[in-house]
Amino acid sequence: MMQTHQTSSGVLVLTLTATRIDAACAVHFKDDFREAVAAHSGRVVMNLAGVTFMDSSGLGAMVAALKALGGRKLELCNLTAAVDKVFRLTRMDKVFVMHEDLDQALASGGSKGADAA
Repeated sequence: MMQTHQTSSGVLVLTLTATRIDAACAVHFKDDFREAVAAHSGRVVMNLAGVTFMDSSGLGAMVAALKALGGRKLELCNLTAAVDKVFRLTRMDKVFVMHEDLDQALASGGSKGADAA
């Protein structure tokens, strides 16, 4: 469900391979996320380019992922229109750091989005 790689600047990039984040996969998503970030203390960027559907369970899983970072920001990029709409309608776009794409996320140094609002 999640592919990880670390950039030369120490940013952990998580690319979701699932097309849906919903009740059927929310627990698996949270487990994968915790495992992926367990040994990482720096920035975390989640690439959602392939995710075309997210329901309230998926949004809850994203909030759980944010909480698992213990106060660090969870940065999101490449949101599809449908997923972006979920974040905006629930005002979660004010809670997460949002980037247009991965290049912007990596260039930002984590300063755009939630804290800048």
